This record gives sequence, structure tokens and C-alpha cells, in this order.
Amino acid sequence: MGKIIALANQKGGVGKTTTTINLAASLATLEKRVLVVDADPQANASSGLGIDIRQTDSSIYECLIGTSRAADSIVPTQLDNLSIIPSHIDLVGAELELMNVEGRETVMKRLLSPLKEQFDYILIDCSPSLGLITVNSLTAADSVVIPVQCEYFALEGISKLLNTIRIIKTKLNPSLEIEGFLLTMYDARLRLSNQIYDEIRKHFQELVFDTVIARNVRLSESQSYGMPVIMYDATSKGASNYLLLAQEILNRNANGTK
Repeated sequence: MGKIIALANQKGGVGKTTTTINLAASLATLEKRVLVVDADPQANASSGLGIDIRQTDSSIYECLIGTSRAADSIVPTQLDNLSIIPSHIDLVGAELELMNVEGRETVMKRLLSPLKEQFDYILIDCSPSLGLITVNSLTAADSVVIPVQCEYFALEGISKLLNTIRIIKTKLNPSLEIEGFLLTMYDARLRLSNQIYDEIRKHFQELVFDTVIARNVRLSESQSYGMPVIMYDATSKGASNYLLLAQEILNRNANGTK
């Protein structure tokens, strides 16, 4: 039975999509069957995995509004073991279209639950907002990874996200857990990066991943080529960081700590 992990932070620019793409690719490299669900209307996870959304017949939007089955919307990527349900700009309108649907917060859960038989991990790339689609993603998920960038305003908005997670856990998804806080864009040479790291560690303790994602130009370059960094430059710092993260998640789950 697979595990659904949402990657969420309503603050933009924290490395959420980069993490979704590269964690998924690393898990696939470690021979896990992985599905990415691109739940962000910007569709950056889709393009970052080499999918031309203009060429796809169906996206997560069609699944949510009920005109397509999730199983029929899965597209293979260039990497073995890694598939994606792509996104589309139309997803912006899905929140309005779902507004009067009965059980509107659980539409994504109903779509993805049957796919847990097919995949070891399903990663949902949430949009940088706390709207209905993100609520759907968190309701569908078993756990959530929260990327936090090593910048001055790193903790800004985290309390709002944690409050949303608390509400969803209380009312919609009692089994939702925090998989971990992931420090991104880390630069060991900067005092600020180390201060943020210490502060997050002090606040969230064992919920913080041991792995940190260092600033790495290869990570942003790889996305412009429509491929995960492990395919673009397997020897890069970015590739090794995400492989370590994937292994840490596998170890945590194998040991029953998550």
C-alpha cells in the first residue's frame, strides 16, 4: 500500500516544486514506484519533468471536476518508475467549480486512494496558497513535507500552515502527520543560513530532516531542461542532497517513525 505525501507551504519560492520533482526522481532511482500529482495551476512540476501540457489530453483539473479518471490521466516521464498526473492553468477555476460539490474537500482523496495500490509513493505538489485545492491535497495525504528556505522570513506563515494542518487533522483527515520540515537553499558559509537552521531545529526538533538542500545552480538549470537534477547532473550537490533525503524518508518509514 502506497503512501501519499503532500509538499506544502503557502509561501512561494521555498523550493517546493524543486523538491517534489527531485525527491520523486530520487525515490524512483531507488526503485520505488512514484507518482507526482501536480496540484499547482502554474504546472511547474509538469514542465520540470519534461511534460508538454499542451500535448496532454487530461490533467488533474479534469479529474477534480469529474470529466476524467485519475488512472487515465497518468503520464509516464523519461525516468523509469516515475509518472505524473500533470496540471493545467484551468486548475485556477477548479476551486469555484468545486464550491457547490458535496464533500468538496475530499474529492482528491477519492481520486488518489485507489492509486495507492499501484504506487509506493504519491507526491502532491501543492500550490502556494491555502485554498480549496491545497485543502483537498492535505485531506488526501498521509503526511506533509514542509520545505522552508534558509532566508530571513523563513518562519513567516508557517504558523498559518500549521494551523490549517491542525484544522484538517481535526475535521477531515485525523491520520495526517508532518513527515518533516526540509531546509532548502542552505548555504553553510552564511551566518543567516546557520541561524535559520538552528531556529527551525529548536522549534521543531526531530520533525526536521537531517538532510538539508544546499544552494545549487544545477537544480535550477535542470528544470529549464525539463528533467530532474539526477538526470541532468548526477554528480551535483543537488542530486546527492535529494538522494540522501529520499533515503532518509525510506528509512523513517521503514523504521515506523512516520
